[in-house]
Amino acid sequence: MADTVIRYGFLALLAALIVFFAFAAPGFASPQSAVFIFQSVAITGILALGVTATLVVGGFDLSIGSVATSAMMAAAYAMVVLEQNALVAVLFCLAIGALVGLVNGIIIVYMRVPDLLATLGMMFLLVGLQRIPTEGRSIATGMTMPDGSTATGTFSPTFLALGRHRLDFFIDNLLPVSVVVLLVLAVLIWFFLEFTRFGRMMYAVGSNEKAAELAGAPVKAYKIWAYVISGVFASIGGILLAARLGRGDIASGNNLLLDSVAAALIGFAVLGAAKPNAFGTAIGALFVGVLLQGLTMMNAPYYTQDFVKGAVLVVALVFTFALSNRAR
Repeated sequence: MADTVIRYGFLALLAALIVFFAFAAPGFASPQSAVFIFQSVAITGILALGVTATLVVGGFDLSIGSVATSAMMAAAYAMVVLEQNALVAVLFCLAIGALVGLVNGIIIVYMRVPDLLATLGMMFLLVGLQRIPTEGRSIATGMTMPDGSTATGTFSPTFLALGRHRLDFFIDNLLPVSVVVLLVLAVLIWFFLEFTRFGRMMYAVGSNEKAAELAGAPVKAYKIWAYVISGVFASIGGILLAARLGRGDIASGNNLLLDSVAAALIGFAVLGAAKPNAFGTAIGALFVGVLLQGLTMMNAPYYTQDFVKGAVLVVALVFTFALSNRAR
């Protein structure tokens, strides 16, 4: 009985939550609500997959939210201020994510700074750095720059399509492009972690770093790559956020870190995995999206939502660790 609860309890909780909101919140079961959930899940899920990569090697990345907002601001700056095209903006953002991940990995691996402290420091550094070019202003077409000039560039329609276009899927215009990006990345990272030697070695490093090192594995390289993956995924999330908003909004990424971490940790409870995994993280992101959409449609006060998310996270971790330890 305990094994069944551990394996399927969280999925049953997700199903019960969907049924509850379908009855308690008028319109929750509508296609429009589903589209909103999918869009909110996409960015959170992509960031959470990056966090998962660092959890696999026994690390943790607190800088993902600030990397995403930095990428969003960089994309806006590249197109609106520098008047570059969509491809240049995307490559610029991906380079920023990879560079931040590389720096995080080097600080953690070679300078032996604890991962929480290193990525927390990077988070604060990026929060300040992204505001310097515009002196704290959000970036939009026609904005006044610090030197008094006017930004005349615009967002490329191709770039905006990444965050706003929807594909026909059973019901017209139901599936946002950003959700397709999430699904593709989730499948890729799942296959990478579960079925490639590199991915399995990352799990080995996270399980027992000393044993992996004695076996001849390049432990430092695996850990650094995990943070590079996290940085790139966070920058992809930032690109999609910029494409959805059509501006560089310095305040739009405030909740990305908490929601992404919650999704990654909830993933531990899915199917009793008791370890970081891409499938569980995707389900965790869906759970967070369903929960927030349902609470919003029930007119729950915004200040109660973090409390509810925290309670759900605690329940998920109980499913993962307390019950699994008892089952053993």
